[in-house]
Amino acid sequence: MTENINAVSDEQILPAPPKGMKERDIRKVSKKQTVLKVLAQIGLYVFLTVIAIAVLFPFYWMLISSLKTLNEYNATVPTLWPQEFLWANYVTAFTGELELGQLFLNTVIVGVVSTILSLVVTVLSAYAFARLEFKGKNALFAALLATMMIPGELFTITNYVTVSAFGWLHTYTVLIVPFLVSVFYIYLLRQNFLQIPNELYLAAKVDGTSDLKYLWRVMIPLSAPTLVSITILKMMGAWNSYIWPRLVANDTMHRLVTVGLRGAAFVDEATGMTNFPAQMAAVVIVTIPLLLVFIFFRKYIMRGVSRSGIKG
Repeated sequence: MTENINAVSDEQILPAPPKGMKERDIRKVSKKQTVLKVLAQIGLYVFLTVIAIAVLFPFYWMLISSLKTLNEYNATVPTLWPQEFLWANYVTAFTGELELGQLFLNTVIVGVVSTILSLVVTVLSAYAFARLEFKGKNALFAALLATMMIPGELFTITNYVTVSAFGWLHTYTVLIVPFLVSVFYIYLLRQNFLQIPNELYLAAKVDGTSDLKYLWRVMIPLSAPTLVSITILKMMGAWNSYIWPRLVANDTMHRLVTVGLRGAAFVDEATGMTNFPAQMAAVVIVTIPLLLVFIFFRKYIMRGVSRSGIKG
């Protein structure tokens, strides 16, 4: 019986595979994983390249179109590279009927003034919701957040009726005052203020520091990245605004650059044809400041937004 048990045990125990075979299997699996990883990386880069081309092509087309002649631009078969570089389109954009200098001046005035006043309103409101205690604070803040769910275009008619009653049409006031308050910026800065330890506020109150002094000396310096982000975003919003300025201030003295580019300044009265290359040159000139702002300040925008999204 003992011999039978030993025989069964020997049959149940499988012989160990050779050492060389095990190493070959490991190398085969490792090689397969490497190939799959390389293919995944290639697919990822191909996808990102296609997306990048789709995003950058309109800018490329705008740039080369600004250097073409009108006949080449209107050709049946479009060209991906100008046959003749016509730099005079940029001269036409500045010296023509567009009055690009006046448009730039109007846009800068509206952008700078609205940004400064909006920062004041945003800082005071965010500080009140973050540090001060008063009845109905949470309900009021929730109501403000609820307004973010409503598209801004729905307020256009009511705002237009209001500013018409005040007599603000075709003035700088109508371009600045209606958009001084931004619930999104208040929320962004409030979240950043909440990250500052409340012990600093209590210690300052024990020392007799006023709320405004504490805000100026402590809260604002610690929230500088978020404030820089808000400043840049507000300025870019004023620069890109079109619907409201087109509706309430479409006169020569107060017209903004986005509205002027869509006007009849590039239309030849004799032929009725639009000088699209010169118009594209004006668009390039208007786009350059925004690109420079984004290139040099993008890290501040990302830093301010990321810091405001974390509490604690």
